Amino acid sequence: MIVLLTNDDGINADGIQALKAAFLGVPGAEVYVVAPDRERSASGHSITIHHPLQVEEVDAGEAGGRSFAINGTPADCVKLGVKALLPETPQVIVSGINRGPNLGTDVFYSGTVSAAVEGIILGIPSIAVSLTAFENLDYSFAARFAVYLTGEILARGLPENTLLNVNVPPLGEEEIAGVTVTRLGKRPYENIFERRFDPRGKLYFWLAGENLTLDDGPDTDVGAIKDNLVSVTPVHLDLTNHEVVSLLSQWGLTTRPGTGPTKGAP
Repeated sequence: MIVLLTNDDGINADGIQALKAAFLGVPGAEVYVVAPDRERSASGHSITIHHPLQVEEVDAGEAGGRSFAINGTPADCVKLGVKALLPETPQVIVSGINRGPNLGTDVFYSGTVSAAVEGIILGIPSIAVSLTAFENLDYSFAARFAVYLTGEILARGLPENTLLNVNVPPLGEEEIAGVTVTRLGKRPYENIFERRFDPRGKLYFWLAGENLTLDDGPDTDVGAIKDNLVSVTPVHLDLTNHEVVSLLSQWGLTTRPGTGPTKGAP
């Protein structure tokens, strides 16, 4: 089994180191880490096209697995790892363990989730794993659960173009109430831009804000974490709203505005 590990917190983050240690304990596992050389949180699915990607091997296998630091994004790391650094295509990609949650609308901003998205774009089963806290973190259970879930994926398979987004409560194993399969909740941000001036008098803004939970029902990832459950959410690559395709088809859209049913009226 060849496993590719990545993250958006940087190659030295405690989460990915716990993940690496857990996978190195799996008999027959060949573990590769390809991760950013620094924190790349909230980088989304950005890729690097305007400057070269630099690679530094930081662990040549002495500890049982090779590790590479990349001066790019999580999506870059997956692309480069699969296409250039690994000896062959990995059987699975695991992104994480993220410091902090990736719930609801977080998946659109998250570098952790985007790395898994890149994995399924490349046709490789992928999961993203997050620990839903920022302080006093113990990644050991989340790492063990990631190994367990990987085994289930390899045994059962995943549907095409589908990743699993996993959020783990920051609790001891005995305190976790179980595992539940969920949908994404609604957890947008209240964006606040703090207005400041630099020492030269130039205006700049610092983005802050808080989450606004709009949907935390018991079937959502947000609700699962509130109930001390591990949340496993299948996320599909196809963003098309198929129900609306037939609706828009009835609009009679044209390349000649003013000739259709509404005659181009606002």
